[in-house]
Amino acid sequence: MAAITAAMVGELRAKTDAPMMECKKALTEANGDLDKAEEILRVRLGNKASKASSRVAAEGIVAVNVAADGKVGAIVELNSETDFVAKNDDFVAFSQNLAALVANTDPATVEALAAAPLEGSTVEEVRRALVGKIGENMSIRRFARFQTAGKLTTYVHGGSRIGVLLDLTGGDDQLARDLAMHIAASKPKSLDAGGVPAELLATERRIAVEKAREEKKPDAMIEKIAEGTVQKYLKTVTLLGQVFVKAEDGKQTIEQLLKARGATVNRFALFIVGEGIEKKTADFAAEVAEQMALAKK
Repeated sequence: MAAITAAMVGELRAKTDAPMMECKKALTEANGDLDKAEEILRVRLGNKASKASSRVAAEGIVAVNVAADGKVGAIVELNSETDFVAKNDDFVAFSQNLAALVANTDPATVEALAAAPLEGSTVEEVRRALVGKIGENMSIRRFARFQTAGKLTTYVHGGSRIGVLLDLTGGDDQLARDLAMHIAASKPKSLDAGGVPAELLATERRIAVEKAREEKKPDAMIEKIAEGTVQKYLKTVTLLGQVFVKAEDGKQTIEQLLKARGATVNRFALFIVGEGIEKKTADFAAEVAEQMALAKK
């Protein structure tokens, strides 16, 4: 049996917002496996155990760039240590230069982008110089580049913390902007069911089965319940399955909207600053105590 530490309980609580004792019980049952313990809590507590799992904390900015003809575009996430630096003019300019560079040169990887020429040197040299000037670390986390026969549209929101690059065929500029704004608001994981990772679907199915068993549902109904849960999940995480945020009837899905307008979403990229990155939480009381102890020495 793995030892369940206070740090493990705290980490699980931070991810799930579940009570401390429930976190400890789940970790004990999962033999210290954090992911398994989170699943156990979701079975027991439902959505209450996952409301904090999407919290992100890394700072930075999302920059976009699209050619005048709307055929080539890019989106880039540039991270910083603090939100203050993310608003720095030099930092913002660097992010915009990166987006333009990706659109114009099509680098294969972040490493290739770092080695690309910029301002008489390389991207990496410019980054290092900026780190020295501002006094805070920064990193290029990711980028996407689209080239299309349709038209590209971009949308940034929340002080450039959320960015969307949308590849649309058909429709008009207003439809494209509405769709980009919908993506930023509803945060789909993929265009359709084919783009949802199999492990996510397996997790949802497993949780549904365990929850049905906890509720003493008949065995004959469990698989049907699980399949219904998965289909409901797909409607919330796929763009085509989501209800359009501006639907007048409150029911029209994106798929239905596109069909009515004779348009097709070919693909999209959604970047949320710091998504999936856990930020170290400072314990200021502990830091002060540590500094005082060091001072006494």
